[in-house]
Amino acid sequence: MPKSAGSLQRRAFLCAAAVGLTALAPHLGFAQATDPLPSWNAGPAKARILAFVAAVTESGGPDYVPPAERIAVFDNDGTLWGEQPIYFQLSFALDRVKALAPSHPEWKNKPPFKDLLNGDMKAVAAGGEKALLELLGAAHAGATTEEFAAAVRDWLATAKHPRFKRPFSELVYAPMLELLSYLRANGFQTWIVSGGGIEFMRVFAEQVYGVPPQQVVGSSLELKYELRAGKPVLVQQAKIAFNDDKAGKPVGIHKAIGRRPIMAFGNSDGDFQMLEWTSAGPGARLSAIIHHDDAEREYAYDRGSKIGRLERGLDEAGARGWTVVSMKSDWTQVFAPAP
Repeated sequence: MPKSAGSLQRRAFLCAAAVGLTALAPHLGFAQATDPLPSWNAGPAKARILAFVAAVTESGGPDYVPPAERIAVFDNDGTLWGEQPIYFQLSFALDRVKALAPSHPEWKNKPPFKDLLNGDMKAVAAGGEKALLELLGAAHAGATTEEFAAAVRDWLATAKHPRFKRPFSELVYAPMLELLSYLRANGFQTWIVSGGGIEFMRVFAEQVYGVPPQQVVGSSLELKYELRAGKPVLVQQAKIAFNDDKAGKPVGIHKAIGRRPIMAFGNSDGDFQMLEWTSAGPGARLSAIIHHDDAEREYAYDRGSKIGRLERGLDEAGARGWTVVSMKSDWTQVFAPAP
């Protein structure tokens, strides 16, 4: 066993013991230490995270990583906030097409627009990927970046999830918010690397996650520089410039960050290559999968799911040394309480 792996295993054991003692402290009469991850249950996943951070931040230690190289990347949909029953950005796009419909009378007789406007989602779904791309293109293209950002902000302020009846921006995972804050407190840069639209995520990433817009990597449409009423603007075009999903994620990371991350968190097979790329680097590495196995508090899905499918990741996580985080067992809460 490599020295680094052995060191991390010993640290994980000690951290697990410390977490257990922390949980017992009120019953034993000890002073309870501050827990940086209070929404995480004591267990292997939490212990490994704490051990990893301790190892890479210990100056002079065998696994020490300089702050400039402490890069942690996170998928967004299903990793930082929900993604069921459909991706939240798709919900936005469908609502935006409805809002734009009065300016497009031609949509009344044109599938999939007429199907959406008539509330026939089965017909929309029957149109497959082509229909969804048409709707997404109509919701995004033609708007300046400022107009689009304003539309996203307005939607987030009013739209609510069909099951939880809460704003979508409140359906973020409390344990992951704690993890983001904990990593930043230990000198990490936290980046979002998602298949979702970069212009969409940049609107709320800083307010919701504490991740500034320049640390968001996502899929994008081509942009065109124009002058409108004498003012320079950037206009979204109906053509994909970059698809930041699957094998595109390591490419996006390299282009935007220029360093290989030492931590990566995802939840689906769309994140597989990002976890693989992260784990393949030298030195201490941690890759983790958030497993949606809690139907009561959120949703339970993995194999065969049309949204957030997780098959290969589950099959190979053990052999690759990746941590599988059980939403049901490892988290004391899923969503933060409503403000």
